[in-house]
Amino acid sequence: MGKYFGTDGFRGEAGVTLTSEHAYKIGRFLGWYYANGGTHKVRAVIGKDTRRSSYRFEYSIVAGLTASGADAYMLHVTTTPSVSYAVVGDDFDCGIMISASHNPYTDNGIKLVNSKGEKIDDATIEKIELYLDGKLDELGVETPDLPFATGASLGEIVDYAAGRNRYIGYLISLSRYSFKNYRVGLDCANGSAWMIAKSVFDALGAKTYTINASPDGLNINRKSGSTHIEVLARYVKENQLDIGFAFDGDADRCIAVDERGEIINGDHILYVLSRRLKKNGALTNNTVVTTVMSNMGLYRALKEADIRYEQTTVGDRYVWENMQRTGNCIGGEQSGHIILSKYATTGDGILTAIKLMEAVIAEKLPLSKLAEPVQMLPQVIKNVRVLDKVAAREHPTVQASVREVSRRLGTDGRILLRESGTEPLIRVMVEAPTEEECENYAGEVVSQIIALGLSKC
Repeated sequence: MGKYFGTDGFRGEAGVTLTSEHAYKIGRFLGWYYANGGTHKVRAVIGKDTRRSSYRFEYSIVAGLTASGADAYMLHVTTTPSVSYAVVGDDFDCGIMISASHNPYTDNGIKLVNSKGEKIDDATIEKIELYLDGKLDELGVETPDLPFATGASLGEIVDYAAGRNRYIGYLISLSRYSFKNYRVGLDCANGSAWMIAKSVFDALGAKTYTINASPDGLNINRKSGSTHIEVLARYVKENQLDIGFAFDGDADRCIAVDERGEIINGDHILYVLSRRLKKNGALTNNTVVTTVMSNMGLYRALKEADIRYEQTTVGDRYVWENMQRTGNCIGGEQSGHIILSKYATTGDGILTAIKLMEAVIAEKLPLSKLAEPVQMLPQVIKNVRVLDKVAAREHPTVQASVREVSRRLGTDGRILLRESGTEPLIRVMVEAPTEEECENYAGEVVSQIIALGLSKC
């Protein structure tokens, strides 16, 4: 990806690597770019999560948009998928979500989506980065800065809370069943889902129990949500709930907990939902889209169910690109990003939870039974900070070490080396029959990278 933007937008420490100036200039660029030389009045919709710095960046982006003549529609605190929904439903030129997803409150991010509700393409991101670096000549702009709107051409700010409410109504409409008599736990991560998720499940008739739904701007994702699923697992078990769902800070992920308090991750969810789609004759191409990080346990269960799969590199944008190209209707990641193309253009944690509830109700089985065929292999991921990611991954000795581990694992496991998309890290992932084997095999490759002097101490 680029200098500023990664696979999930521009993310960094708020006020340090992501500043108000960055946010203002992104707003300025979008307002200018989509105006098509001043021939079009730009409309952009903006949402944010609950972290304290989100307000700061929201105001900066809006200032930039309106200074370029664009109208800014404010969804206020909402989820990332609701921004995509609003863009498509109300014909906005683009959407902006201010969130660092599952990261701590000290970080923040700016996610951009196009008029189709998809992540903005790399070519447009490249132009934004040129503007951030002041390279206006490469954008064909001969003045010191982009033109400012004046007088009646200035953009206006519109309260758009109604758009968020329509999104809630849309989610409620997607379930064919009442959730009456089900005791459901929701871990809202003190983030974007804190009001929306409960409203949806209450409306569908569930007896809803919420935790981590009191955001204060500083507690988003803190020992809560999908990245701390053990909190919800304990809560579901102690309170004898039927099922639980945990979201991340911007609610585009969902990790579930079954009635026994066992964790149901994204791989389990892909299996349960694809089986349901297949049973209903709705699994396009009889195929699920996964990433290279999905567990072998998922692939074995899919084979047993006579369901095919495709693999992409890590990142929900790559999953979506595959789905767009092939027509496949379901895809996602082990981390809980699940995309159901019939209903959304991006991962949507609350939507995923609704569809899992439908599967439980329709099959008249607890979630533990539906997910049981996916027997996860032990998996270990070790991160090595390196001087050069490509050089480390492609070093002949490192590659030879990987091939040797792969040979010894045979069909009982696998090893994968991949570069981090945002940090100077090589990730060494091993799946094997036992945790000890995972540790040993991953340790061999990590030791080799260090011994070759490729690591950064």
